[in-house]
Amino acid sequence: MEDRLEQQISFIREIDKEKQIGRQTYLTGGSRKENDAEHAWHIALMAILLSEYANEPIDLLRTVTMLLIHDLVEIDAGDTYAYDEAAKATEHDREARGADRIFGMLPREQGSALRALWEEFNTGETPEARFAHAMDNFQPVMLNAATDGRAWAEHGVRLSQILRRNRITPEGSDRLWEYALQHFIQPNVERGRIRDDTT
Repeated sequence: MEDRLEQQISFIREIDKEKQIGRQTYLTGGSRKENDAEHAWHIALMAILLSEYANEPIDLLRTVTMLLIHDLVEIDAGDTYAYDEAAKATEHDREARGADRIFGMLPREQGSALRALWEEFNTGETPEARFAHAMDNFQPVMLNAATDGRAWAEHGVRLSQILRRNRITPEGSDRLWEYALQHFIQPNVERGRIRDDTT
């Protein structure tokens, strides 16, 4: 029993490193960029508040757990910016190695359960995974809009890239995707913060 607790405490200490993994999305005040742990907390709470907009009934605890653990692998793999095509080419292999190590720190049944949830998120084939992806995509779009499209402008992001990145968002929530398109994306296209390359 003591060994089991030691494994769990070691894992808990290790995942504190998620707070050091920087993302490209600015906080709403624009003072700095968020980190992976802040992102995970934010989308988990968003899922609790917005679950009524899921296209299908979901197991909310399963979805929230998925959101809280989905980026832990970035402790080893680093964050891959959504619009960095070169980095995305190696993302799966880097993250799978991270998943092996990080979830492997836990007692076998806990590590296997979290690894399975991580795989479920990546595969995106369950109602929970589809809604989790909607939250994971909706949040940075919302924050980008809240900072006047700052990160989009800095990276020269094009509308086609945002639409491609969010092609699965409506599978989790049609309503939230329509809201994001009308309230977050289109106004930034009109202001020139997002380059419209779709016409």
